[in-house]
Amino acid sequence: MNYHQYYQTDVINGPGTRATLFVSGCEHQCRGCYNQSTWNACSGHEFDEQMQQRIIDDLNDDRIKRRGLSLSGGDPLFPANLMAILALVKRVNAECPGKDIWLWTGYTLASLSPEQQQVVDLVNVVVDGKFEQALADPSLVFKGSSNQQIHYLR
Repeated sequence: MNYHQYYQTDVINGPGTRATLFVSGCEHQCRGCYNQSTWNACSGHEFDEQMQQRIIDDLNDDRIKRRGLSLSGGDPLFPANLMAILALVKRVNAECPGKDIWLWTGYTLASLSPEQQQVVDLVNVVVDGKFEQALADPSLVFKGSSNQQIHYLR
């Protein structure tokens, strides 16, 4: 898996102060997407063990109280990303007590494959659905268009 950007301190992508990872790879290619540079799964930087450890360390750093991890992109549930994302969310759950995980995806919960569902079963909140430019509304919180749904799972 590749990633485009990592913000060790973010207050935009989810509630509270968070760490946010923008992965590469998205098959939805929504018209009006603000992250078109993340569509190509081969773009960005390799997500390796060192980067995974950096996220864990940042989440556990007491100097900046982070509420959790946000996963966006691209699409964290893009098939080529699933193994790495699953490993990451398992580690966050095991090694970062009290931290929540938010995940944004263009897939809907009803359309997930069993492999995608494995990841979703380990996160707290999923914002699902493709971005629809005709339904875009800048006043929406944590989503870009009114068709997208926020699912509080755990």
